[in-house]
Amino acid sequence: MCNGGFEKDRQKLKKLFPAKQMGVTCEGKAQCPVAQGLRISLSEDRRIFTPIDRSSYKWKKEYNRRTAVERVNSRLDTSFGFELHTIRGMAKMKLRCGLALCVMLAMALGRIKENQAEKMRSLVS
Repeated sequence: MCNGGFEKDRQKLKKLFPAKQMGVTCEGKAQCPVAQGLRISLSEDRRIFTPIDRSSYKWKKEYNRRTAVERVNSRLDTSFGFELHTIRGMAKMKLRCGLALCVMLAMALGRIKENQAEKMRSLVS
C-alpha cells in the first residue's frame, strides 16, 4: 500500500490503493475491501505505526539524523572513555560530556581551518 499521509485529528495513517496510485487498472477492484484506501490507528502498535510513515522520505531523513547522533554517542563512549567511568553525580557528568563535545567540535574546526576537511572526523592526525 502507498503512503497517503497522517491524519493528525484522527491519529491515523492513511494507506492508498496501489493500483490507483500507480495508474494501473485493477480487474478485482470492485471486490477489493481496501479499494478506497485504508486507515491504520496509531494505537494498533505504536512501535510499528508512527506518525511518520516508514516508507516516506521524511522517515529516511529522520532515521539518518538518529544514526548520526548514535555515532557521536559511540565516539563519546569509546574514544573519550565514558563507557567505563568513575564519575559520580549528574553535574560532573554533564560538565565532562559538554567538554568532550567542545573538544570534538574544536578538533573539527581546526581541521577545516587547516584545509584538511577530509580528516575532520579523525581524532588522530
